[in-house]
Amino acid sequence: MSNVLQGMDERNQTGVPEFLVLGFGNLHNLRILLFILFLVIYVMVLSANVLVIALVGANQSLHSPMYFFLSQLSLSEILFTSNIVPNMLWLILAGGGKISVARCIFQFYLLAVPTISQCLLLAAMSLDRHVAICRPLHYANIMTFTRQNQIVSFCWLMGFTCSLVIYIFLSKLQFCGLTIINHFFCDIMSLIRLSCSDTMPVQLATAVVAIPVLLSPSMFILVTYISILHIILKMPSISGRHKAFSTCSSHLTIVCVYYGTFGFIYLFPTNNNVVNTNKGLSLLYTLVTPLLNPIIYSLRSQDIRSAVYKSVRTFMPWKSMYWYLERPGWKQIL
Repeated sequence: MSNVLQGMDERNQTGVPEFLVLGFGNLHNLRILLFILFLVIYVMVLSANVLVIALVGANQSLHSPMYFFLSQLSLSEILFTSNIVPNMLWLILAGGGKISVARCIFQFYLLAVPTISQCLLLAAMSLDRHVAICRPLHYANIMTFTRQNQIVSFCWLMGFTCSLVIYIFLSKLQFCGLTIINHFFCDIMSLIRLSCSDTMPVQLATAVVAIPVLLSPSMFILVTYISILHIILKMPSISGRHKAFSTCSSHLTIVCVYYGTFGFIYLFPTNNNVVNTNKGLSLLYTLVTPLLNPIIYSLRSQDIRSAVYKSVRTFMPWKSMYWYLERPGWKQIL
């Protein structure tokens, strides 16, 4: 390791061709265990989110705005996780590794696109719940198929465009000296701290982009749920209140986990004492949250459970297992 650092220090006198990404170097003795654990979780993330996309596409009962937005959220989770985890697994086995400046900045761009899209998709899902509960008679006319596609296209377009703006400013940064990233991916805070040039343009661009893609969606979600709560509390029927709450609980849970994790990481003071904490929280929204999203919706949504049951029953080749799925106790689990 000392030879690598010395070699990088010599090259950095004339310019920095690459960064040294430490990954989980302080947990060297646990690298095999971490590799297996993260690999298993990654496979589960891919399987669960691909399953959601397949179910929404194949089942007519799931062709509704809420599940269409959910499938797009699953797609963004797949893109986000696949950009981090394979390289993270390699860093665990290698005990760290080098990455070029251009590739590091581009990795951030590929992370920012699904991240921004997710924030806007969560806001779109809250809009869908607001219209469904507060204006149920006009729901079909407002959330049309064309409107759904327009909203999703806007979310992804904003993701690519806003990320490109930050990417352009990051590309103009200069790096010199010993550049070590004590993380398992290239995040914007690490790039800003390591730069030896003026980072104010990047910080201003990031702040400007954060308003429409982070702050505005979070405020919109808050306002819509205040309105939803006001309508629910006015419902005379207890069963109606329970049904309305159940349709929002999954989305609200995901919003709290998603924004809570991001807020703690980027609002908490960044110093050496909280580096490991930030790594742990980064693992939370890199692996755990993408796995929780489809699980939460599957557990809370009767439609998805029914779609899973019908799909398994359709493709089940063994009559004995088909008979077992027909038992009442198994139906209750699904």
